[in-house]
Amino acid sequence: MSSLVVPCNGEGNMKRWVKMIRLIGGLCLVTLLGIAYVSYLCHNSLCLAPERSNLSPRYSVISSSSSSRSEILSSPTSMVKLIGGFPSKVNIESVAFEDAYDMGFDITSRDVIVFLHIQKTGGTTFGRHLVRDLNLENPCNCPRKRKRCDCFRPNTVNEQWLFSRYSTGWKCGLHADWTELTDCVEGALDEYEGSSRKRRLYFFITVLRDPIHRYLSEFRHVQRGATWKSARHWCGGQEFTSLPHCYKGSNWTGVELDEFMNCSYNLAHNRQTRMLADLTLAGCYTGYNTTADQLERDRILLQSAKQNLASMAYFGLTEEQATSQYIFERTFHLDFANPFDQANATLSAQAIAELTPAQIERVRQLNSLDNELLEFARHLLQERFKMLKRRDPHFRRNWFRVIHPHKSERTTETH
Repeated sequence: MSSLVVPCNGEGNMKRWVKMIRLIGGLCLVTLLGIAYVSYLCHNSLCLAPERSNLSPRYSVISSSSSSRSEILSSPTSMVKLIGGFPSKVNIESVAFEDAYDMGFDITSRDVIVFLHIQKTGGTTFGRHLVRDLNLENPCNCPRKRKRCDCFRPNTVNEQWLFSRYSTGWKCGLHADWTELTDCVEGALDEYEGSSRKRRLYFFITVLRDPIHRYLSEFRHVQRGATWKSARHWCGGQEFTSLPHCYKGSNWTGVELDEFMNCSYNLAHNRQTRMLADLTLAGCYTGYNTTADQLERDRILLQSAKQNLASMAYFGLTEEQATSQYIFERTFHLDFANPFDQANATLSAQAIAELTPAQIERVRQLNSLDNELLEFARHLLQERFKMLKRRDPHFRRNWFRVIHPHKSERTTETH
């Protein structure tokens, strides 16, 4: 009687599984290599984003006016950073304007005001207002002969509620921009306070200025010897230390305006747009001084700057001091003891009077993005002012105190 040979189905299935695993592994390896290659190309050629109506920000902005503080703190973090071309989760929450108004600023909680200080916008004066003039139960401690103040939360000895030049110092670099601050502020405060604590709510603020006045003010400042050469220019997980200088030697003292304008990689050009934009969307500083795809790069930076400005809890305009002060006080539910001064005569105005029409037009062209950004900011500022005025049951009294800080409303009405 012949015996039957029964095939081992288990062994055959095992071989098929091995082949399938090898195939999947090979496909994964090819995919990873492709991603690495594309990332390399993007890093070296800007890899500019295609035309689209909305840019995806790297940070989470709480935009629902119905959000409460507890809802924001308990919601999952969704800030995404693009580090080296790859997304990376970062634990940070940025509070938008209407939410800041609805919640107010809680100095006893984990709220932090982050001041993005753009050069020659009046930020130095505004920064001093923040540390010296706010009416607080526990004001900042500003020792004599020391530039920085201690703005600690009540009943703490190292928890700062203000992240700025005159409180924490330049922890994220000299005049850190949006890209640097959103990447750095959380870690910098963790290091400053000695440990990683529960999540913070960040209220980003800034001040903008008329681009021509700001540009000429920076020109005069550089002409006197300023360089800001110690700025980090951190972007996409790396520091760009090899950016070319417009001058030889230690500074650009004595530079003439035409020479200042003719330097194609002068960071003074459209500075406000660049400092408010997410630079990772346009390849950071790679190819910054080239003309390749410059129009597309400009479009991306301007749109990003507008979105970031609109997402901020607060911004002010140098030319609109009273309106800016009122918006700050009503947004944060904090009052200033001393008013913002509206300077009528500045060095920039004097410089404009000395320029030829051709030079003024050239300055305007070099700052075309900043001009468009300012127009956007003016409209947005008026929208916020109107909204706050409409919601303020004591608008007349509050506005009068801003524009006539040393008079009483009743005294003025009797004259």
